[in-house]
Amino acid sequence: MNPSPPAGPRTLVAGIGNIFLGDDAFGVETARLLAGRELPASVEVVDVGVRGVHLAYRLLDGYDTLVLVDATARGAAPGTLYVIEHEAGGGSPPAGTPALDGHRMTPDAVLALLGTLCAGTGGEPPRRVLVVGCEPASVEEGIGLSAPVSAAVPEAVRLIEELLTDGEPDAPAPRAAAGGIPT
Repeated sequence: MNPSPPAGPRTLVAGIGNIFLGDDAFGVETARLLAGRELPASVEVVDVGVRGVHLAYRLLDGYDTLVLVDATARGAAPGTLYVIEHEAGGGSPPAGTPALDGHRMTPDAVLALLGTLCAGTGGEPPRRVLVVGCEPASVEEGIGLSAPVSAAVPEAVRLIEELLTDGEPDAPAPRAAAGGIPT
């Protein structure tokens, strides 16, 4: 028998990335480290990897907040962390990408699919979506994070813990303009 989920607002922290593409594994590695920490009962941490369709369906279970953890190329120095707040309705799949292409499920495509699933099931998407991103040095084929991205993982865990506690990180991380989720 599965225990019932905690009453009240629930948060899902989802590590995203491909472990075979160098720094793209940032989200997966951060989720792995975060999962070993003591967190509130209302918080679930999952390693989604490249299973974006799985994430969209999991979100139908009802979460108040979604924190996506992913490599996020925005042009800063490798290892730079970002906290990005996503505006509802800001995401759509890249042009020409089939909605259920399991190999191209960017965070935007996952949220667009979730919107479609919610409309069909009467479910509700998370009210708040945050991205904790890290500037990659390389997303070329290879296993293992670069030195600057590896060094950013513990800091990303600290930022996420602060977001889970206060809703905002204590130390300023570069913030993206509100809007779409990075790809």
